[in-house]
Amino acid sequence: MEKPLRVWDPFVRLFHWSLVVGFTANALFDAPGKQTHRYVGYVLMGLIAGRILWGLTGPSHARFASFPPSIGGAMQHLGQIATGRRQRHIGHSPLGALMVYNMLGTLLIIGLTGWMLTTLTFFGVEWVETIHQGLVVWAEICICLHVAAVLFESRRLGVNLPKSMVTGYKTFMPDRVADADHP
Repeated sequence: MEKPLRVWDPFVRLFHWSLVVGFTANALFDAPGKQTHRYVGYVLMGLIAGRILWGLTGPSHARFASFPPSIGGAMQHLGQIATGRRQRHIGHSPLGALMVYNMLGTLLIIGLTGWMLTTLTFFGVEWVETIHQGLVVWAEICICLHVAAVLFESRRLGVNLPKSMVTGYKTFMPDRVADADHP
């Protein structure tokens, strides 16, 4: 029997999909230095600031305290994948948590260096441009890994993770997952 659980609140879902649209627009469709590129970057930084505040004050699964970064947890998660063990995670998995922190940090630095390039002090400064462009490439690689991991884990665990980020509910198939992280 399937058991749907409310996990992702509307702000987390809106943040996620707005970030997808904004980053995609800036990375693929808008030229750096254009006014719209800057405005989209400012909107993305505002979204990230909102997500950080929400991570401190929002509902339980949105709070950073519910998914602390853990190398040990990530290694354990990789071990479970390698050995075929399945453990459901109501919120973020340990590997997912590391990706969240990685992406938030990466996007913050992309935003900071992008803003720096609009100032008289750093306009045209090569090392700032190099960091900005390098982190955009890093973010693109991480996004590809994130999408692949979401699809892989959805299939492996029998939980439609993309659907849960649209509806807010995760539906667990008890016969497909271990009984470790109780709802």
